[in-house]
Amino acid sequence: MKRVALLGATGSIGRQAIEIVVAHPDLELCAVASGSTPLDDVDAPLKQVGGDLTEFLERAQPDVVLNAVVGFAGIHATLWTLEHGVDLALANKESLVAAGELALAAMARGGGRILPVDSEHSALFQCLDGAEREQVHSLVLTGSGGPFRGRSRDDLANVTPEQALAHPTWSMGPKITIDSATLANKGLELIEAHYLFDVPYSEIDVVLQPTSIVHSLVRFRDGATLAHLGYPDMRVPISYALTYPERAATPIAPLDFSALTLEFETPDTETFPMLALAREAGERGGTAPCVFNAANEVAVAAFLAGRLPFLAIAEVVADALAQSDGTPARDVNDLLEADGAARRLAEQGLTVA
Repeated sequence: MKRVALLGATGSIGRQAIEIVVAHPDLELCAVASGSTPLDDVDAPLKQVGGDLTEFLERAQPDVVLNAVVGFAGIHATLWTLEHGVDLALANKESLVAAGELALAAMARGGGRILPVDSEHSALFQCLDGAEREQVHSLVLTGSGGPFRGRSRDDLANVTPEQALAHPTWSMGPKITIDSATLANKGLELIEAHYLFDVPYSEIDVVLQPTSIVHSLVRFRDGATLAHLGYPDMRVPISYALTYPERAATPIAPLDFSALTLEFETPDTETFPMLALAREAGERGGTAPCVFNAANEVAVAAFLAGRLPFLAIAEVVADALAQSDGTPARDVNDLLEADGAARRLAEQGLTVA
């Protein structure tokens, strides 16, 4: 029996994870936590709403932690899991983006594994299975392009949060859905892929695949390319991470190839500059990815609250990056300071935007 601790139990990933665990005879939900939503309808011996997640995990003693917390708030749970050699099923990409080298160092000391839950990184993880690093030419992250794919900047001047939340293929929480609309999510995934797979940014490409059938691809040095295909359903990567190395059955229908048409497009980084800003932050290194993530969280919250226009999200992030030196974090306290400073810069940027 594999003991699963679920963090972020009431969000989209958390609810689907509960479905996966309940359906699998060898998975046990030993602990569940949420940020503020009651857990009355969740059956688990240990439950917590709010509070310290690391102390919670100490009590839970899990075999695998599914971190589905939204945003930088998941950082402490990620570092605890890696430091203690517990397998980390990672849906909280922001913690790896922000922590970067600190997270990898914790994993090296603890000896655990990161099992990616993002559909794109799960796809890459599976396509890379058994491959030596020198055999890999490059990685290709795919994205749907969000609800505004093909629009011009003029078209986006007055879009509302309701319009930005209308994702064409995925059902997700509000923060990640807005990130998809700005292409910030693809930028976060770019940085995450760099750390997960130890591939330089120059060898990670991004393409748009509007139907979200191709979840990512790996190019190999011999000219071959492996792609991971499937219907857009997060139960597949959640199940893979929780049952790895087994590939458990899920209720997802097999692909009907007779009904598929696969098209690919180059992202429009002039209309959607967040992807380019993320690549810039990643290449700068240090705490620049942390700054990118923090400023984006502030800007997205302001947009959802009606305090910031859609196009100004990128402006706030760009200004915060320009004013930050990106000094590497020696420890988690340095990281927290960088995150806090970036949030203050972003808040100041809201008044200008």
